[in-house]
Amino acid sequence: MKQSADKVSEALKGLGARPDLCQQQALFEIDVKGDWYYLNSPLPAKFARLFSSILHCIEGEHLLITPAERLKVAVADTPLIIVDYKQLDIEAESSRFALVCSQGNEFEVQGLNAFESAESGLLVSLPRGLKARLGRACFYRFAETYLLS
Repeated sequence: MKQSADKVSEALKGLGARPDLCQQQALFEIDVKGDWYYLNSPLPAKFARLFSSILHCIEGEHLLITPAERLKVAVADTPLIIVDYKQLDIEAESSRFALVCSQGNEFEVQGLNAFESAESGLLVSLPRGLKARLGRACFYRFAETYLLS
C-alpha cells in the first residue's frame, strides 16, 4: 500500500513540473481574423475553442500548455477576437467587464485600464498573459460608450 501511495505522490509532483516543448516548429497558427489552423489546415471551431482554453503567452511566445506537453502557436496579430462585452458594474472606470471571444470562451477583466489602444485596434489584457482585439462591432460600441462620451 505504501508503494502505491508513493507512486501516486510522485505522479502528482510531475504534474506541477513545466512540461517540455514538443518541437521548435509551430504546429498551430492563428491568423489575423482569429481563425485557427493545424499544419496549414483549418481547425474545426470546437477544437479551436478547446485549444484556446489552454493557450498562454509567456515572454511573447504563444503556447498550448497541458500537464504533459507544450506546443508553439504562431499568431499573426492577437490570438483572440472579442465579439461581445458587458459592463458588470455601474461605475465604468472601476467596473468589471464580461467578455466573449469568437470561439465562445468567456473572460472577466477589471476596469477600463485593462483596455489599451494599439495600431491594430483596441486591445484588452486577459489572463494567462494573453491579449485580445475587440472585433469591429465591439470596437465601435466601446468607442461610442467610453471614448467619445
